[in-house]
Amino acid sequence: MSPGDEHDSFGGVGGSGQTRTRLPEGNSGDVYGGARRPVRSSRSLITVVGVVVLLLAAIAFANRGDGNATDTPDASPRKGASAADPTAATGVRPVTGKSGTIPTGYAHDEQGAQSAASNYAVALGSDGMFNVDRRHEIVDTIAAASTLQTLQSGFDADYSQDFLKQIGLDNDGNAPDGATFVSRTIPVGAKVKSYSDDAAEVDVWSVGMFGLTGASSTKPVTHAWFTVSLKLTWDGTDWKVLSTAQRTGPTPVNGDNPVSGSEEIADAVKEFGGFTYAR
Repeated sequence: MSPGDEHDSFGGVGGSGQTRTRLPEGNSGDVYGGARRPVRSSRSLITVVGVVVLLLAAIAFANRGDGNATDTPDASPRKGASAADPTAATGVRPVTGKSGTIPTGYAHDEQGAQSAASNYAVALGSDGMFNVDRRHEIVDTIAAASTLQTLQSGFDADYSQDFLKQIGLDNDGNAPDGATFVSRTIPVGAKVKSYSDDAAEVDVWSVGMFGLTGASSTKPVTHAWFTVSLKLTWDGTDWKVLSTAQRTGPTPVNGDNPVSGSEEIADAVKEFGGFTYAR
C-alpha cells in the first residue's frame, strides 16, 4: 500500500492502518487570497448583524451578577441536569495533571473517558505526529501498554519519509523555508458509545485543518469535518488508547466567509494556542 493510500482521510489520528490523513486536493498556485464566496445581500447582512447584536445582549444579560459573585469558577457538577440535556458541559475539572503537552489524569467515569478521548484526538491530529521523536512521545503517553508497540509501528509506517516528502515536508516533519505546516484537530463534541468499569468507546466529532501556508504552496491549508472513534481502557490510574478509527462528517454547510490570505493563516496558527478539552 502506498503512502497516499495510507492517508486518504483527514486528521492523522490512527495507526495500524486504521487512521488516514486526507491530502488537499490538487490545487495549483496561490488560492489564499483569490477564492471568495458570494457576498451576502445587504438585507441578509442586516439580518445577521441584528442577530449578532441580540445574541451579545442576551449573553451580557445572562452574565449579570447580583453583586456578590466572585471571579472563581464553580468546578462542581451542574445541579439539576436532566437526561434530556446530554451534550451540555458539566463544569467539572477535566484532568488533574499533564504529561508534556498532553493532559492526563482523567476521572474514572464516562465524563473522564470523553475528556480523555477529546484530548487524545487533539494530540493524534497535531503536527507533532509528523516528527518521529515527538510522535513516539505522544503515543507513549496515551497508548495502553498492551497495544503500545502495535500503535507505534503502525504510526511509523503511516508517517513514512515518502509520505512526508509527498506533502512537502522534510524527513523531520519541517516545512520549507517561508512556509508554515498546519495540522490541527479541534473537537466539537463527544459521546460515549459503550462504557464499563474498565473499558470505553468514545466518538469525538471534530473539525481539522491541514496544509502548508506560503505564497508558492500548492497544498494550501484546508478544513474538513470528521469523527474519531477511540477505544479506551482503564489501566488503574488513567484512560489509555487501545485503538482509533475515523470516518467523514457530520459536515455542516460552508459559510460565506472569504478565504484568508496565506500570511494571515500562518500568523493565526502561531498566535492562537489550543485548549484542554472537557466533557
